[in-house]
Amino acid sequence: TLPDTSLSPAEPKGKRPPVLVDGVTLNGPTLDIREAESFLRDAMPIIMEEAVRKATDVKEKVCEWRSPEQLKEVLDLELRDGGEANPKILQRCRDAIRYSVKTGHPRFFNQLYAGLDPYSLVGRFITEALNPSLYTYEVAPVFILTEEAVLKKMIEIIGWTEGGDGLFSPGGSVSNMYAVNVARYQRCPNVKELGLSAMPRLVMFTSEECHYSVAKAAAFLGIGTKNVYVIRSDKRGKMIPAEFEKQVQRGALPFMVNATAGTTILGAFDPLEEIADICERHSLWMHVDACWGGAALMSNQHRHLLKGIHRADSVAWNPHKMLLAGLQCCAFMVRGQTDILQRCHSANASYLFQQDKFYDISYDTGDKSIQCSRKPDAFKFWLMWKALGTKGLEERVDRALAMARYLAEEIKKREGFRLVMEPEYANVCFWYIPPSLRIDYDVAPVVKERMMKKGSMLVGYQPHGDKVNFFRQIIISPQVSREDMDFLLDEINTLGKDL
Repeated sequence: TLPDTSLSPAEPKGKRPPVLVDGVTLNGPTLDIREAESFLRDAMPIIMEEAVRKATDVKEKVCEWRSPEQLKEVLDLELRDGGEANPKILQRCRDAIRYSVKTGHPRFFNQLYAGLDPYSLVGRFITEALNPSLYTYEVAPVFILTEEAVLKKMIEIIGWTEGGDGLFSPGGSVSNMYAVNVARYQRCPNVKELGLSAMPRLVMFTSEECHYSVAKAAAFLGIGTKNVYVIRSDKRGKMIPAEFEKQVQRGALPFMVNATAGTTILGAFDPLEEIADICERHSLWMHVDACWGGAALMSNQHRHLLKGIHRADSVAWNPHKMLLAGLQCCAFMVRGQTDILQRCHSANASYLFQQDKFYDISYDTGDKSIQCSRKPDAFKFWLMWKALGTKGLEERVDRALAMARYLAEEIKKREGFRLVMEPEYANVCFWYIPPSLRIDYDVAPVVKERMMKKGSMLVGYQPHGDKVNFFRQIIISPQVSREDMDFLLDEINTLGKDL
């Protein structure tokens, strides 16, 4: 029985006796809001100085390299029973920033994302502070509407005149898994209730240059990696349509193809029109993984790279890559005025999706998703798009591809450097050959080690087919200048000329 805590006539207001339940005092909040605000005020200048200003300054290091064992010691990772004072926590914030890779640095070229957009960053600050979950309008009204607005505009840019549907997912890999699941449901709707045991053997198709998430999707969804038929690509990394059509006729029940618009290594674009023709002849779902290459749709000059994408049944597109919306920002969209996302994924949870709410429940979009809790990833993109406009985003794409062209031409002029192939997109792949070595000497890993330990820049490398390791320079950030391209080549030569 809880104690009587009502005020007596003589008891002054605000002087209630403590209420104890299971030995815990329940009077008042345990969080001191003034202390919390004070900590935030102390932390924000550190973030702005160390994670924003210094982390984007070309004169600062891209990374402060430490080995895993050294870093464990520096960071003191052990979690203890007692808490630490705020000054110690603020120092831990500084250490976390200091020893992290500065992906907003102008010379971070390592991945398919880079740079820092201030509007997107503020959008992330807002959503992190509000901490919403994107399943119902009642708890996330602003973010439900901004996601709808962004998807509508992206669908328009793809060219789906009949409209479409979509959602933002936690990564392009998950978007590709959505595509496989929806395509399978479209071919075999009973799979949702009866499962794999009631299904025939299904097969899907993708090119040998596709993202590895396609095989993961097949494994995760029970299709099996052996039922992913890999189509040969040409020397530029594009799927060969004739090889695709041959594979379609190999037996079992084909249900989808994954075409890639902007492959991870070479930046190649599959011939979407020809692939779409084959899909129509054989009634296959056509998914386009445009996670990397989708940004070209924003450019009148470069959208021809995705010619035919309007014929796709679904598209994955990651604005956190070339458009700089910030990790993570990944749209998955399906063509047409269809409710297939709802039919495929809904579970009709009555505690969230009540049918007798006082507002239009079509705005309760959460049941289209395989998630329950979902972050409002579209908001930062919406805020950035509002600030820059479509023209500003187009200029961002055009500049990145012009910078890639500049670098490719400079590589041709320099002794010791050789292009793997002419770039089609922002992936510039090249070898560096030190004076004393032949082309087949594997120097890229040593040069990469040296650049990381020096902290001067970050560039990726990999082998490909019968080709030995080469550098893959990715150009995205609007902070990158021609001087950075020149520095890249000079620095690689400096780091590797003694090999």
